[in-house]
Amino acid sequence: MGNISQFAGKTKPTPHRIESEEEALAIARELALRFSDRASERDLERVLPHDELDQLAQSGLLAISIPSEYEGIDVYNVVLAEITAILSEADSSIGQIPQGHFYVLEALRQHATEEQKQFFFGRAMAGDRFGSALSESGDKIIGDDKTRITGNGAGYRINGRKQYCTGVLFADWLAISALDAADRMTISFVPRAAEGVRIIDDWDSFGQRVTGSGTAVLENVHVDLGSVVPHHRGFERPNTVGSVGQIIHAGVDLGIARAAFRETLHLVRDAAAAKGNGMERASEDALTTARVGEVAIRLEAATALIEHAGRKVDTAQVDPTEEHAVEASLSVTAAKVLAAEAALEAANALFDLAGSASAKVALNLDRYWRNARAHALQDPVRWKHHLVGNHHLKGVKPRSGLL
Repeated sequence: MGNISQFAGKTKPTPHRIESEEEALAIARELALRFSDRASERDLERVLPHDELDQLAQSGLLAISIPSEYEGIDVYNVVLAEITAILSEADSSIGQIPQGHFYVLEALRQHATEEQKQFFFGRAMAGDRFGSALSESGDKIIGDDKTRITGNGAGYRINGRKQYCTGVLFADWLAISALDAADRMTISFVPRAAEGVRIIDDWDSFGQRVTGSGTAVLENVHVDLGSVVPHHRGFERPNTVGSVGQIIHAGVDLGIARAAFRETLHLVRDAAAAKGNGMERASEDALTTARVGEVAIRLEAATALIEHAGRKVDTAQVDPTEEHAVEASLSVTAAKVLAAEAALEAANALFDLAGSASAKVALNLDRYWRNARAHALQDPVRWKHHLVGNHHLKGVKPRSGLL
């Protein structure tokens, strides 16, 4: 593949090779127990989870979506979403970090050449991490990039600036979107350590504080001839790149909701009743019990809809017709809306039901609301409602290939 092999990266321990979906779920649960230990501390002090991301890479979980013909196990999308939820319940920043990585793997599956698949899937199997450098400040629409890729002898050069690059501080490779001379969208794979790449750790959100997001400044960065994927195809024919990215986002929201609900049950079971209601324990209050049930039902509904959407995405991957791609996109959109709303609802209910003691800074329970709110801002729910309504009312199909 040209001279790209020189950028394969430093030698790393060989990651564990996962053999089944059941094993992948078990490993995710084991890691979640470890990651939850210092999640609050990492959030309060903004301690980036470098060790945890190394453990995640070595576990083999970052390779589970790779097709079987390239030595992966090609998990069902509901399993991918559930693993995301498991990790996000422990620490939603860690759950979100691989979202761009899996989006990039799906883009490779859909648009890359055979040689590109062999190489980059091989790097992922070896434990390399991909960070997405796709977003830009001031974009009016997705794909309206200012970053440009131009021919340069035996390769290309990229110049531009990318913001909100989730997980880029932990990445081995950057997947950079850029417009070519014909204004077509491309994704280029560049080693993070390549000359001309500068990563700025400038993420200062009040939520999802340790996702390792940052700004990528690209100054005349060389790109190998074989490292450019024609991502514009994702806007021209049915595919599941955007749906895979979205179902992972839904998994992050579901994990946050589960974590907030778990904390609510723990605190309400031990809490004294409000003064003057004639009860000893908060759990004896019928209104409190009903509110807990309401949140539980929302969680059940979000889980079921993610499972339903996952099956739609699976179908569209196997049989990528326009009808299947549209069905997958609409189902994932609905799942994302419900999961985001469930996360915010569960985070609010935590304080409604647990009382004033739950607001103590030392408990840091507000991180669930902060994380849900910050994560929802990346892809506003109000536009999801518009997308679904526009389809049903006017027959407007959702665009393919969007993150």
